[in-house]
Amino acid sequence: MTPQEIQELLGRVAPRGTWCSLRIVETHNESYTVRDDALLPPRSTTDRGAMITVVSGNGQGIAATSDLSPGGLYQAARVALDWAHTASDQGVVDFSKAPRPQRSGTWSHPVEKPWEESTPKEIVDRLRSSCLSMAGDERVVQRVASLSRSCSETTLVTTDEVVIRQKHDRIIPWLQVLASDGSDVQTRTNGGRSDAQLGGLEVLDKVNFDGLGSQIREDALETLLAPICPSGIMDAVIGPAQMVLQVHESIGHALELDRILGDERNYAGTSFVKTEDLGSLRWGPGILDVVIDPGVEGEVCSTGFDDEGLEAEKVSLIDKGRLVRGIGGSLSAQRLNIEDEAIAVTRACSWNRPPIDRMANLNIEPGKTPMKDLIGGVENGIWLDVNSSWSIDDRRWKFQFGVEDARLIENGELTTRVKDAGYRSTTIPFWNSLDAVGDADTWQVRGTPNCGKGEPNQMVFVGHAMPACRFRDLEVFGREG
Repeated sequence: MTPQEIQELLGRVAPRGTWCSLRIVETHNESYTVRDDALLPPRSTTDRGAMITVVSGNGQGIAATSDLSPGGLYQAARVALDWAHTASDQGVVDFSKAPRPQRSGTWSHPVEKPWEESTPKEIVDRLRSSCLSMAGDERVVQRVASLSRSCSETTLVTTDEVVIRQKHDRIIPWLQVLASDGSDVQTRTNGGRSDAQLGGLEVLDKVNFDGLGSQIREDALETLLAPICPSGIMDAVIGPAQMVLQVHESIGHALELDRILGDERNYAGTSFVKTEDLGSLRWGPGILDVVIDPGVEGEVCSTGFDDEGLEAEKVSLIDKGRLVRGIGGSLSAQRLNIEDEAIAVTRACSWNRPPIDRMANLNIEPGKTPMKDLIGGVENGIWLDVNSSWSIDDRRWKFQFGVEDARLIENGELTTRVKDAGYRSTTIPFWNSLDAVGDADTWQVRGTPNCGKGEPNQMVFVGHAMPACRFRDLEVFGREG
């Protein structure tokens, strides 16, 4: 359907005297995996449906349907209207005063090599080649090369005659080697599932997908033979791929306003951050700048609008080390009486889920320290990169993470590779131990496809662009026994 046809549909089904929005989402997912040179069953799904929101008085109701006929949407609108009436005296906010979309618009991103222009055979052949490049040693016991694509088109129309249309095309490449010598097993990947990007098959060229296999194999074998990471308090340089996980878990989720308000307590947890911390808490040193930036080319949550139709823009969360605001949309901000600090970050994983507060492109701005100086400033320490495991409490305070890629730093030089490395800390002391932020040459645009929260669960993409960073006096440990 064209935007005009969808607008006309809404006009036909909207209950009189109400404000309504209609969000139609169509998502196509496709994935191919080659494991040990054998093609696993390919997967392809298409999902299409609509959610209608009705505001009547001070109440709001929502209903979703896969029946996009006038009759199906009419019935959904009446269900939403009933909910709006039921909730009118029991809502946490006055929905009639909530911000609404103000401007129509379209948004998409460049795609240099469209997925559709390659045949399934061409994609599988490319995966087979990558999988084969990871072979060549009997200690390699498993090799996996996979490629997934998720393409979504969203149209949002309102009874105010706002029409917003957006398209996101995301590519997720994945390479993995498992190596074993009979007594130990080590795994290496192309980034710990943080290589998702916007675009077409040109993403594979950007991340050097075809050339990574042999290097990942050699890294896995070298790690297998490496000594176990020593334990102790030491300085650490954390690489961009691990900084993705670090920021995601200890900043992103900690700053979501619905967590701070307690909405996620039963499932994903709360946050140590208090409402009075917003605008005042010293999160880290003055070199730490954390932003939501929807305008970064290729980052998976670059966008023009959120799923409630609010216009996206770059905003600061942590400015020169001070917490400025949390991650929340219009309703959470209204509940906290900070409407002027709302961000266009409410997103839904599908047409049958309501938008909730989510991280989007959550980035650390690059600093001024080149990589050679990050490493050179450490006398006895460690390099940590590419996440292998994570654990953090339900308040986002105490954490423990493991990494695939760890090397000792001695007298300002990278030296011995070590294995089974991990580190632990608590959030605010950790971030206040930051003493150098890598420059733009260390800054990498990355993204993850599997951030989950909400009841029922919503799994969404999250973008993270990260520099390498140096931390002082971090508790590092290796495997025991």
